[in-house]
Amino acid sequence: MSTHSENNKMNNRLCLPVFAVALFGLLLATTPVLAQTSPNIVVILVDDAGLMDFEPYGGEARMPSIQRLADQGVRFSNYRTSPLCAPSRAMLLTGVDNHLTGVATIPEVIPKEHEGKPGYSLALEPGVKTIADHLRAAGYRTYMTGKWHMGRRVQDLPVSHGFDRSFALDASGADNWEQKPYMAYYTSAPWYEDDQPATLPDDFYSSAFIVDKMIDYIDADNKIADKSAQPFLAYLAFQAIHIPIQAPREFTEHYNGVYDQGWHVLREQRWQKAQQLGLIPAGAALAAMPEGLRDWQKLSDEERRFYAKAMEVNAGMLEAMDHHIGRLINWLEQSGQLENTLFVVTSDNGPEFNDIVHTPGIDLWKAVSGYNSDIDTMGEKGSLVSIGPEWASAAASPNKMFKFYSSDGGIRVPLIIAGPTIPQGIMRSSLAMVTDITPTILDYLGLPASLSENDIGITGRSLKPVLNGSSEQTYGPNEAVGLEVAGNAALFKDQYKLARNLPPHGDGIWRLYNLHKDPGETSDLADAEPVVFSTLLADYQQYAVTHGVQAMPEGYDALEQIMRNTYKKLFSAYWFYLVVPPLLLLAVLVWFIRRRRRGQ
Repeated sequence: MSTHSENNKMNNRLCLPVFAVALFGLLLATTPVLAQTSPNIVVILVDDAGLMDFEPYGGEARMPSIQRLADQGVRFSNYRTSPLCAPSRAMLLTGVDNHLTGVATIPEVIPKEHEGKPGYSLALEPGVKTIADHLRAAGYRTYMTGKWHMGRRVQDLPVSHGFDRSFALDASGADNWEQKPYMAYYTSAPWYEDDQPATLPDDFYSSAFIVDKMIDYIDADNKIADKSAQPFLAYLAFQAIHIPIQAPREFTEHYNGVYDQGWHVLREQRWQKAQQLGLIPAGAALAAMPEGLRDWQKLSDEERRFYAKAMEVNAGMLEAMDHHIGRLINWLEQSGQLENTLFVVTSDNGPEFNDIVHTPGIDLWKAVSGYNSDIDTMGEKGSLVSIGPEWASAAASPNKMFKFYSSDGGIRVPLIIAGPTIPQGIMRSSLAMVTDITPTILDYLGLPASLSENDIGITGRSLKPVLNGSSEQTYGPNEAVGLEVAGNAALFKDQYKLARNLPPHGDGIWRLYNLHKDPGETSDLADAEPVVFSTLLADYQQYAVTHGVQAMPEGYDALEQIMRNTYKKLFSAYWFYLVVPPLLLLAVLVWFIRRRRRGQ
């Protein structure tokens, strides 16, 4: 063998390890390296809580655990989410606008014209990465417990979107005491553990169970050597305070008499407190309640007793949730994990306005489902009740309207961020959006905003510069930020807001507000400032085109759509019982008539 041939073989042998070392170095340079001190991340999502429902924002409910986090962190006073639950959840978990995630709206209100359109699959679509995807790729353990509402196929569940373990409800809500649905749209309460249908325990109460299950998941992996050193992401999505509002009696009793003066008084009280806390400027106008809502003084004594008790249960449900959040915080503290944990606490949208006790056909539904609306046991097992539009309007004070709508009562909610290196006990007034949560966490951890070039790009911004005080604003004065769900839309730019709300409580007209002067959205400036109005309207139209917003069908009404979709679901589930027995009866009748005729 020649010397030249031997040298080639030797060079080839040398090239392999050199190439391997080079490749390994390249991977180290491009793959995030998990630091041993990387913090745990706990994301807490409350359901249907308005800006001032939280104690740190002036609410009546006792919430010492969330107050503790607020005292040790930053409160945002101008944070906006979407007006409906699933789109908000999709945006919070991904940092991507809801139309680009696939969860543009919710199944309950989607019109048939939008079904199957791009962005309207109502489940996270390919290329959309969650914060769990990002953190698991960086070496985190990832867990989810609570409400999911983004699909029940295996490819739609949390385990297919970055979560190692999950116990998830795929519905807009469910009973808090038992495994049963709260509205006729659902035939069951579809809970899943990981990728399998799950059964709830006999002693189930939603807030307690969501925390218990999360502690179980984290603790089990803490006992495994190769997992115990990994930080974790814990996403807890509570059912509180979604319909049905339910709470143990011992919590509800703390609020006996608190709401006896009615919704008009509460609206005024929260409006005054908002000025004291700096949530709105002193003297800022309070918007009128939506037309057609009831006057507290014109209710009967029995009606006032009923609705006062409903609001007591609502506050009790918040306190019960906070109590169980406190158990999680205490467990983290006792296990030495609290000091290195970042908390994000927020709500998916504003207060729920649907008055379920006045829904058409509700008496039949209660009889079939074993529900009641008794005052004495309100909120306990078997109780079906909600606070209704008047209390929702009061709870949303000092803002206008409530859930479903793009007025700030539907989208301006609390946001608290607390943890290592986060300033303590301060409030930031800059605009923040639900899509900013995921990029903020990634920036906080020093992780890239994308896992691959095929990812759907994050549309939100990191709030880290505002958190640490290096910047006063996340969005510049010339940057427009839009949102839309089910035709209710808004666009923010500098101090202005453009908003449109559809029936039943809106009229479909675009209106312009100066939020710095008029956070209650009481004075429409569309005619007074036509240049600003036309500029923002053009900005919104550009947003709608680039994000794939579908135009709403003529005459769309969300409540009417819910009823149509519910009847459609009921027929799909029970068509056999609705069609076959009448057909059999008709066949028997025809047979009987023919037999009689032959007998003659």
